[in-house]
Amino acid sequence: MPKLKISDFYRTALAGGAKAKEYIQEKLRSAQWLIRSIQQRQRTIVRVTESILKFQRDFFEKGTAHLKPLILRDVADDIGMHESTVSRVTTNKYVHTPQGIFELKYFFNSGISRTDGDDLASEAVKLKIKQIISTESPKSPHSDQKIVELLRDQNIEIARRTVAKYREQLRILSSSKRREMF
Repeated sequence: MPKLKISDFYRTALAGGAKAKEYIQEKLRSAQWLIRSIQQRQRTIVRVTESILKFQRDFFEKGTAHLKPLILRDVADDIGMHESTVSRVTTNKYVHTPQGIFELKYFFNSGISRTDGDDLASEAVKLKIKQIISTESPKSPHSDQKIVELLRDQNIEIARRTVAKYREQLRILSSSKRREMF
């Protein structure tokens, strides 16, 4: 990141009259405070991002299917900050990854329980739903209940209404509207 500094012009201007010197010193203090605040914010963003990287390493190496459930509190506890600070830091901040560009908020998601005991991130479940629908027959698309059963075969326990919600979030039509008539 670029390093912020105060121009030497203002330091040399301190040699002027007493009133000018007082005015410039006040502005220099304000500028130094601003620079320190920006540096503190940059350090916080780096700490939060490093913590997310630690928790979501599999995602960065292998892709969305390996995204793990993560909540703000996990990162906040990890870096010793309040979760509201983590929330503010991750809002409207983006990271470029090998998987694409993502808002930092993307990495915080709820978990879906698996029957084998290992939780799966909701984004990973959405990806699985998308994959299931992409391989279905256009003449006989899967109903939400059928998708629930197919996910259960992959040890993912999920309610039919949750499948419907995720399908709508993915902007995928219901099975009756996906059906192609020939």
